[in-house]
Amino acid sequence: MPRALLSVSDKTGLVDLARGLVDHGYEIVSTGGTARALTDAGLAVINVSDVTGFPEMMDGRVKTLHPKIHAGILARRDHSGDVAAAHAHGIELVEVVVVNLYPFAETAKKAGVAFDELIEQIDIGGPSLVRAAAKNFRDVLVVVDPRRYPDVLHELDRPSGPSLEFRFALAQDAIAYTGQYDTAIASALARFSIDRGQFVRSDSGSSAGAAGRIDLSLEKIRDLRYGENPHQRAAWYQIAQNGARGSISILQGKELSYTNLLDLDAAARIALEFTEPAAVVVKHTNPCGAATGASAADAYVRARDADPLAAFGGIVAVNRVIDAAAAEAIVSTFIEAVVAPDVEEAARPVLARKTNMRVIVADFGPLGDARRSHLVEEMRSTLAGVLVQTRDRVTEACHPWSPSSLPEGLRVATKRHPTDGEWEALRFAWRVCAHVKSNAVIFTDESRTLAIGAGQMSRVDAVHVAAAKARAANVSLTGSAAASDAFFPFRDGLDAVARAGATAVVQPGGSVRDAEVILAADEHGLAMVFTGRRHFRH
Repeated sequence: MPRALLSVSDKTGLVDLARGLVDHGYEIVSTGGTARALTDAGLAVINVSDVTGFPEMMDGRVKTLHPKIHAGILARRDHSGDVAAAHAHGIELVEVVVVNLYPFAETAKKAGVAFDELIEQIDIGGPSLVRAAAKNFRDVLVVVDPRRYPDVLHELDRPSGPSLEFRFALAQDAIAYTGQYDTAIASALARFSIDRGQFVRSDSGSSAGAAGRIDLSLEKIRDLRYGENPHQRAAWYQIAQNGARGSISILQGKELSYTNLLDLDAAARIALEFTEPAAVVVKHTNPCGAATGASAADAYVRARDADPLAAFGGIVAVNRVIDAAAAEAIVSTFIEAVVAPDVEEAARPVLARKTNMRVIVADFGPLGDARRSHLVEEMRSTLAGVLVQTRDRVTEACHPWSPSSLPEGLRVATKRHPTDGEWEALRFAWRVCAHVKSNAVIFTDESRTLAIGAGQMSRVDAVHVAAAKARAANVSLTGSAAASDAFFPFRDGLDAVARAGATAVVQPGGSVRDAEVILAADEHGLAMVFTGRRHFRH
């Protein structure tokens, strides 16, 4: 009777698979919790300890590491010596190995997880079983993914049994699976250091600037039509050990493009800076309009109308669930794609009127957590290798600014202090400006962008671009607030801001000519706030 060895942490679909294997004439060998689950379901199970002659020991650390198990998997059926050795030692051959591993990655994500708890989630026997079965894939089916269980039973129904192509595909999946598992372990352990004999986890350093090595396993989600241009090939991957799949779902629309994904990311980053209802319209990773409002619909209309010409064909992010009213507002404009935390059922048929518009639901929660989201690592390939940094987040603007409640590092640098309305406008401008490509200077009121000068070679140019856009749109910048993502190196940038009509400005400060810039602000009667923190975006 052929044997199947089942030892899984994730028991999804386990009983149905085991019943199917029994129906195909297999006897089941199993371990620990897997054996109990199968026995509770009324299935006959041979315990691994009955095969090896040794009990499970050391709190389950040692179970399957035995020649009676591994020789039964590794024996090559077309090698007479292997088969003879197995027969001589009373070793039964194993035809199917179904294994998934201890939930190491899930444990590593837990806040405050202890080092010893993490160590115990390093599976030893499981990877050995998987690799042994994958090595001998011509004779042994190796299954690591519960989604494959129906395929396995279907292949067993074939008169000639599972095809070589199917066996090889399962082996490829298995080797990739153990590779991802080892990568997750290496990445998690890199976050620990030893301090006075104790293992200490440091998320703040993370792999950027702390770990000497970063190991990544990337799993393809799908091929893309092309990259930034039609002659460039492109694909969409996720970091496999992060378990990110499922955090994004595509509800409708044309295939997402490379540039769509970049713009959706840029838009979502800005929307996540706000706790109040907010919407952002992005073109080429720069916001052309951002606004808060009383509702998602109100915020979207105000963001769109901040620059309606540029909003045409834009990418939208909303930090609230899209309801029917917001959906009606969105479909009134030509929009390429929209991302939100969710879409109400009543809104879906409204959005469906625009059949080509991509609608994406994303889990905004983890990235929107101001306490931890800045710890997320970002990577960028360059000619010199891969650059790694933690995500920039405008944490100094998480809470309202006021004279009595300023975050550490903020100070009023000018004689005149901002009014209540200016404080609100400055905070709004600062949160958006951090996400505009440098050099950036933007103008806003308390809840909406008015003009954006993005990606210029000088701050004076950035002001001139913003002012020109305002004039073209017949938007007055008189009484506005301005934000500069880095300091003004000379007073000419500040002079240009004042001429454009702003009455308050926020910038990091730190120039060797700060005194000159402060004097210029005082001459113009501007209120100027230094944040002590730069937000370049390249």
